[in-house]
Amino acid sequence: MNLLEVEQLAVHYPVRSGVVGQAKAHLKAVDGVSFSLAAGETLGLVGESGCGKSTLARAVVRLVRPTAGRVVFAGEELTKLDGAALRARRRGFQMIFQDPYGSIDPRFSVADIVGEPLDIHRLSSGKADRRERIAGLLEAVGLEPAYAERYPHEFSGGQRQRLGIARALAVEPRLLVCDEPVSALDVSVQAQIINLLQDLQAQRGLACLFIAHDLAVVGHISRRVMVMYLGQIVEMAPAQALIATPAHPYTRALLAAVPELAPEAKRPPMVLAGEVPSPTAPPAGCRFHPRCPLAQLPRCASEAPTLRELAPGRWAACHFAQV
Repeated sequence: MNLLEVEQLAVHYPVRSGVVGQAKAHLKAVDGVSFSLAAGETLGLVGESGCGKSTLARAVVRLVRPTAGRVVFAGEELTKLDGAALRARRRGFQMIFQDPYGSIDPRFSVADIVGEPLDIHRLSSGKADRRERIAGLLEAVGLEPAYAERYPHEFSGGQRQRLGIARALAVEPRLLVCDEPVSALDVSVQAQIINLLQDLQAQRGLACLFIAHDLAVVGHISRRVMVMYLGQIVEMAPAQALIATPAHPYTRALLAAVPELAPEAKRPPMVLAGEVPSPTAPPAGCRFHPRCPLAQLPRCASEAPTLRELAPGRWAACHFAQV
């Protein structure tokens, strides 16, 4: 049985004419997304800024309420839970946020930041046990236990992200949802954080939903990769297969934009026309067709492609995709 099952998940936000006016449209941030995640697996999610990646992550961990669809974690449907019941289930999954500065309260000491989840879920038997657990969590993420009495302003961005990871690990989750955890960091620090996450995953048997806009990073850490465009999944495949032979033209464009160290190995350029359409009024038919160099009218403008299996484990939402 999969650890996480997401079925036709949608998050729509009303666009109102005034502060309390009636909704004149709906922004479809996430629109019918389905996927599964096995225990111990890393699933990557990639796409342009504004495609709905972060909203999907927040809906999975119930930081935002889905408009429709189901999220089933360890056999229990989270979309039906609220209050204390949902809080108890949150021990099983935790989120690591993109901004290592904004996601940590600057008024809290390190001991308070890492220890707060222990207090909420009553996981320590006393002050001595709490201190010991905090010290162990700091060591697990490569920080000195003596840092427990310091405050966030005394740390670099990479160190703050390590604090965020330690806080997430405090409740011994089975799933980490990582929302672009390295995009705000220097390149050298990005590698350190990615290696740390891989080590922690191997040691603790964690499943991971890893979100980024860089296919090179996602392909390095993930076993499978999903590509998202305008609120929908347009391709899903094993990481190496997707990078070697992308099936969807949007995926090809993302890969063509990744810098190559060897100029002779650079992929042929693929320039997309126009801008990303508004999620309040997505195009009819295939949402990618106004920018797609392979679009064939009128079919692409009138018929929405379904996510279909092209080969074992290879899925794409394109009428003409093939591998």
